[in-house]
Amino acid sequence: MADRMRKRTNDTDTAVPDPIVRGASAPAPGGEDAAGAGADSAAARRRRRAQFLRELHEAKELRDRVQPRRVRAERMRQAMRMRTFRW
Repeated sequence: MADRMRKRTNDTDTAVPDPIVRGASAPAPGGEDAAGAGADSAAARRRRRAQFLRELHEAKELRDRVQPRRVRAERMRQAMRMRTFRW
């Protein structure tokens, strides 16, 4: 993971992942011909989507561990939304 982190900082002066580096290995859209764009591209898209969702879930868990106050506040807001929802 450290090799995919470039020294780019935000206002808190922490390194943030560079999305350009992560997507560099993905083929450009429209780069394949129409004959090869069948099941292979769909399978590759599903693999990329599954990888993205795994990383997203991992990032959310990390954020929840690092910022418990924000998580609690979000949980309270969600509970309020559910209480005020009308069927």
